[in-house]
Amino acid sequence: MVGRRRRVLRRALAAGLLVVAAALPAAAPASPVTSTTLTVLQLNLCNSGRAGCYTGRAVPRAAEVIRAEAPQLVSLNEICQGDVPELGRVFARVHRGGTVVAEFRAAGDRPSRGVTRCRDGQPYGIGLLVRLPVPHRGHTVHSGIYPVQDLADPELRAWLCVHVPDVVNACTTHLAAFSASTALAQCRHLFDAVVPAVLGRAGHAPTVLGGDLNLRAGGSPDLRSCVPPDRSRVDDGAVQQIVATAGVTVGAGRSVDMRDATDHPGLLATLTIEHGRPSPVRRPRP
Repeated sequence: MVGRRRRVLRRALAAGLLVVAAALPAAAPASPVTSTTLTVLQLNLCNSGRAGCYTGRAVPRAAEVIRAEAPQLVSLNEICQGDVPELGRVFARVHRGGTVVAEFRAAGDRPSRGVTRCRDGQPYGIGLLVRLPVPHRGHTVHSGIYPVQDLADPELRAWLCVHVPDVVNACTTHLAAFSASTALAQCRHLFDAVVPAVLGRAGHAPTVLGGDLNLRAGGSPDLRSCVPPDRSRVDDGAVQQIVATAGVTVGAGRSVDMRDATDHPGLLATLTIEHGRPSPVRRPRP
């Protein structure tokens, strides 16, 4: 009799659990995690015409490298405004049939309260060349001047980002050259304020930065004290960096010979971007 009662009780309990399970909403299927690769080229062309490293050959050499390497993203430092459309046309021919964006941001000039200019009078600054996915769903451009600057340097350093929704947030910058402490403060502002603000306005996307940060890993101050530890990074053995947010793996970088057209080598790296994985929660820097 006792055994019979136990069997009846087990059957009733099982039936009740089936009713509860049927009432629960079905779990949404997990989005598949996919990946794409992105080849990034960082170039500092020293093309103002004012610095001792100027040769007049940097832009033609950059065009050769773009044709040979076919990167999908090019970050440009120390350029004149006219260099961007010139290299943009080369970039567009390499990616024939696709949509490309060529953007420029001038550095500020403290004495004139205007922009820094190249020797020929053109605005001087930084730029980005970005190949957009097909179909092109639009993009937004964000840029600004750092609130912290080297007071001994008339050039006011800038940052520039091109946001492609759900694809990539491509950024570049050229940090202070004569004050490592100022470069460090600008680096912290970039990663702690600029990138979160851009993504907050434009929506999530993996962030990829190429630039001359004028800081070295293992230097004093150490670049790694301003780049968050979850960032994947590669450098040219000196101050040029390619840095990406979590969810992006930066492969081994390699230097590209600029044949003495500028005082920096090119820095080339292939990145793997994962799509469909939940974005990590970013904790404030301690």
